Amino acid sequence: MAIELRQSLMLSQQLIMTPQLQQAIKLLQLSRFELQEAITQELEENPLLEELVTEQTKEDLRAEQEKNMQENSLSDNKEGDLSDPRKDEMEWEAYLSEYNSGWAETPYDRRETTSFENMTSAKTNLYSHLFWQLSMSNLDKVQRLIGINIIGNLNPDGYLDISMEELIDATEQPLEKIIEVLNAIQNFDPVGVAARDMKESLLIQIKFQQIKDPFIERIINYHLEDLESRRYDQIAKSLRVTTKEVLASVLIIQSLEPKPGRLYSDDETIYISPDVYVYKINDKYEIILNEDGLPKLRINGYYKDVMRNKEAVADNVKTYIQDKLKSAAWLIKSINQRQKTIYRVTKSIIQFQEDFLDHGRSHLKPLVLRDVAEDIEMHESTVSRVTTNKYVHTPQGVLELKYFFNSSVNSVDGDAVGSESVKEHIKNIIKSENRHKPYSDKRIADILESMNIKVARRTVAKYRESMNIFPSRKRRDPY
Repeated sequence: MAIELRQSLMLSQQLIMTPQLQQAIKLLQLSRFELQEAITQELEENPLLEELVTEQTKEDLRAEQEKNMQENSLSDNKEGDLSDPRKDEMEWEAYLSEYNSGWAETPYDRRETTSFENMTSAKTNLYSHLFWQLSMSNLDKVQRLIGINIIGNLNPDGYLDISMEELIDATEQPLEKIIEVLNAIQNFDPVGVAARDMKESLLIQIKFQQIKDPFIERIINYHLEDLESRRYDQIAKSLRVTTKEVLASVLIIQSLEPKPGRLYSDDETIYISPDVYVYKINDKYEIILNEDGLPKLRINGYYKDVMRNKEAVADNVKTYIQDKLKSAAWLIKSINQRQKTIYRVTKSIIQFQEDFLDHGRSHLKPLVLRDVAEDIEMHESTVSRVTTNKYVHTPQGVLELKYFFNSSVNSVDGDAVGSESVKEHIKNIIKSENRHKPYSDKRIADILESMNIKVARRTVAKYRESMNIFPSRKRRDPY
């Protein structure tokens, strides 16, 4: 069989992801903060883009300029009129620093430093707090070096995250000296820090507080797992005491701190700025996009004039301006399209979940991405990107748009119930239970069935665990 080359024409359709389309998809899934950063970066890189200044902003700038001119004028008058009698009341150093800056140097350049009103104090964290105590201690130079290695190897909970062998290798000091410094740090504030496990930390705390209870140390040493599972009867049987005596010791143990490091956690609250606001006005929900902080973009008029006079522009400059012009126009179009898509998706979600907005989480209906995609005639992937990292302010609180999508659970009469709604019912049932006799998962399933919600016991257990709710034996209150 002979092998030969042939040429043929074939017509086909192929989807190509252009850079502009990739940018539009990327902008669609950015959070509000990330979008602000992307716009700021594009403003810095693309000279054809500029921020649209509103009339109010122009008036504010004009007023500020006039105020500065007046202040400069007054300052010039003061500097020129040295016969002002009030100047006799000034100290000579103040006079030199204000009127003759060339003769007397100011302590710092005010133009290059941040005003004190805009400065915030640094929050004390665990490590700075311990390093300060180490520097104020009576330990010698070698012991402080060991202490620096110990404090630097603590995890956020305050536990030592390194073995003794590793500390010996790092400090080149004998084990006895390391143990001596470790014991000193364990009695720093917070007491129990630098322990190797929870058992050691709790024992250090009861020793520091001089607690005189014969059973506490034995419970911590041998029955922490029973204590976690609230098996007080087994602890009492092992210690050969009454359950009442065990409960008295447990009350003291519960007053101790299992994670001493979290008292000085430097985690800060992250506040969410909603992308959309939903308000009920005249029995109808209105959707308002949050555009505060998002720059209004437009094409720089100077470059438009440059492109009109094409003869005076070099070819390479013309090509550069045209490329930047296309990039700027596409960015503006993509941002506008992003806002419109968010509005349409939110409007569709509100139509599906109006009962939730009116009555709360127990009325959240089953909803999937396909429902919204078919309603607004878009692809599911587009809806998924729009609802990622986007938040909406509703009468029920600030929620992520993804929250409204949940799977369905069949009811007794065949209707569908949202899984988030079932979770809310489980939470309310547990809140109303008798703390001395908490409901089992089977009992909760029976209660839900009486509420026309049919779920299995293992489903109740799965939902309960997803909400970080303990099983019945750990919810029991023996007091």
